Amino acid sequence: DIPVVINACLGAAIALAMSGVSSAYISETAERRRALGKLEDAMIHDLKDSAHGEAARGVPLLIAFVNGAAPFIISLLILAPLLLSHAGVPLFASPLYAAIIIALILIFLLGVFLGRIAGVSWLRSGIQTLLVALLTVMFIYLFAG
Repeated sequence: DIPVVINACLGAAIALAMSGVSSAYISETAERRRALGKLEDAMIHDLKDSAHGEAARGVPLLIAFVNGAAPFIISLLILAPLLLSHAGVPLFASPLYAAIIIALILIFLLGVFLGRIAGVSWLRSGIQTLLVALLTVMFIYLFAG
């Protein structure tokens, strides 16, 4: 039943986004406060009202937003075939297969992107990322079934 799958996936996407936001905010805030404190100790001066102090407060919010928004947007892209099918739009394949194809393409592209950043083979990195995803799916089927 497509509405049940959509709701379950949306719930997981929201949970993933909230987890990303909260974990990034907590860890980044702690790191930035620590760094600001060390800088203040070295300078023997309060920097709360300086650019460093503003960055220590603002950067964690930005990082948290990106950390939550990215997986949520990716989840919506993967869910798009299911949402379109539910809205009555005809698709090239079954909605579930189309969603799986989109997920695998996005995972491969993530690997390509990371490979390019690392300066290693983009193809090898894309394939490795795809293999990790497929291994994850295998574990899910083994332990959930």
